[in-house]
Amino acid sequence: MDGRKAVAELVGTFLFLLVGYLSVVAFGAAEAPGLLVVPFSFGLGLLAAIFMVGHISGAHFNPAVTLAMALDRRTAPAEALAYVVAQIAGAVGAGLVVLGLYGQEAVRAGITAPGAGTADLAALVIEVLLTAAFLLVILTATKRSPSLAPLAIPLTLVAIHFAAAPLSGASVNPARSIGSALAGGDLGALWIYLVGPLGGGALGWALFRVLDGFAPDAG
Repeated sequence: MDGRKAVAELVGTFLFLLVGYLSVVAFGAAEAPGLLVVPFSFGLGLLAAIFMVGHISGAHFNPAVTLAMALDRRTAPAEALAYVVAQIAGAVGAGLVVLGLYGQEAVRAGITAPGAGTADLAALVIEVLLTAAFLLVILTATKRSPSLAPLAIPLTLVAIHFAAAPLSGASVNPARSIGSALAGGDLGALWIYLVGPLGGGALGWALFRVLDGFAPDAG
């Protein structure tokens, strides 16, 4: 395995999530409309990370993406494991930077958790379904329209945040939730954001395999 790919995943995940985590702090400090600031920050942070190191690693930055890519045999198992370790390290590193600069309460504000009126089971279902949709976009775009994928994927993440940030927290990324939960010292709801996105990643891959078979040029 090329070690540069794991380093690229660590650096890319760090940048992507540092931008996202800091947007939560900025939203609170400036009293800006959070349903605009945070979704666009995560989406644009992902866009920047894709253009920065995507040519090296493929720009997963998300264990659910890596799982789906491994299931689709685009990523070897050993490489997938290295990617996930690097992604988690990048996420924790980003969380620790926010912790060091602004304190634990600032990090806790960005922990993914069910919103008011959303039960744990509802949040889990939302995370499964939205991660599946996200992965269906990623798998399809990177295969059928690779030139558009760097734009389609971040825009999909923005849409997911608009739809679910106040409901489930719109994680769709175990690394994103692990980083803020560990740095923020609250693991209470973390299981939702491990089970949901990973289950959604597998479901998204299964849907891709079915739907891709109907494509005109499927071989």
